[in-house]
Amino acid sequence: QVQVVGSGGGSVQPGGSLRLSCVASGSIASPYVMGWYRQIPGKQRESAAIITSGGRTNYVDSVKGRFTISRDNGKSTVHLQMNDLRSEDTAVYYCYLLDANGETFWGQGTQVNVTS
Repeated sequence: QVQVVGSGGGSVQPGGSLRLSCVASGSIASPYVMGWYRQIPGKQRESAAIITSGGRTNYVDSVKGRFTISRDNGKSTVHLQMNDLRSEDTAVYYCYLLDANGETFWGQGTQVNVTS
C-alpha cells in the first residue's frame, strides 16, 4: 500500500513564502508523477504543479515563475517552494502520487492562507 503524507502550509502575508513537502512510501509502481492540486474557494480544483520521476515539471500558468517543485534525489519526496504569494493562492493544497498503474494516492489537504 502506498501512503502519501503532506506537510507545510500556514498563513502568510502577500509577497511572502511558504514551503510544502510531500513524502510517499510503500510499494510504488514506477515511473510515477507527484504534485499538488489546489482547491481555491469557489473554483474547481486545479493542478498547481507536477514533477515526473525523470524530473520534468509543469505548472499552472498562474504560478509560473513563483512556485518551484523539486524532488529529493532518489526519494519519493517532493517540495513546493511558493514565493511571492498572492491572495489568490489561498487554497487547500493536496499532495498526490500517480503511479505507473494509473492509480492515484492522496495526502491530506494543507491549508495555505495569504492575507494581510
